[in-house]
Amino acid sequence: MTETAIAWDTYARQRPERRPVNGRGETTWFNWTQYPDHGPGAELLEVPAGGRVLDLGCGKGGNAAHLADLGARAVGVDVSPRQLAAARERWGTVPGLELHQAEAGAFLEQDFEGFDAVCSVYGAVWFTDPARLLPTVRERLRPGGRLVFSQRPAVEGCYGCQASYIPRGDDEDPLVVKRWDYEPEAWEQVLAEHGFGDVRASVLAAPPGRRTVGTLIVSARA
Repeated sequence: MTETAIAWDTYARQRPERRPVNGRGETTWFNWTQYPDHGPGAELLEVPAGGRVLDLGCGKGGNAAHLADLGARAVGVDVSPRQLAAARERWGTVPGLELHQAEAGAFLEQDFEGFDAVCSVYGAVWFTDPARLLPTVRERLRPGGRLVFSQRPAVEGCYGCQASYIPRGDDEDPLVVKRWDYEPEAWEQVLAEHGFGDVRASVLAAPPGRRTVGTLIVSARA
C-alpha cells in the first residue's frame, strides 16, 4: 500500500459515518460543504439524464451514491481501501454506481470513455498537483462538461502546495499529505490556463452559528 493510501486509511478511521438520513429525511444527498444540510446540491454539475459523472476522492461514497440515485452513471474513485470498503458496504447495491480504488490522475489516464461532469468534494482536486491533474480532467470531460470542486478556503498568505497533517497514535508522528490552496481569483486563473471556460470561484459563507469558516466552491466548463 502506498504512503498516500495509508494516510487516507488513517483519516477514514477518524471520520464519522454519514447519517442515515439528512435534515429533509432523504437517504441520499449531495453536500459540497463541511456543514450538514448547507449549501447547493448536485445541480451544480448539470449532469444530463443518464450522463456519466466522476467523483474524484469519493471517500465513503455518499455523494456518488446520490448521483447514481438521480439516474447518472456515477463513478467513484478513491485511493483508500478503507474508504472504499465502507462505500461498498453501504452503497454497493445502488444501480448505476461504480467504485474504483486508484489514484485520481492514474485513473483518468486509463479511462477513455469520458465524463459529462467531474466533481471533487474536499477530495483529490484539493490534494493533487493541479499542473498534473487539471489537463487530464480537461481531456476526459466531454464538450460542455463541468468540473466542480470544493475545499476549505486558503489561509491568507498560505498559497500553493501546503502540508496537511493526519494524526495517529500518541507515540506516532502524524502522516503528511500535500494539498493545493489558492484564493478564488487564483483558481480562476489556473483553470483558464488549463483550457477551461466559464470559470467561477467563490467562498460560500458558513451557516449561522459559532463556526465561521466558509467553503470554497469552484466550477468550470470544458
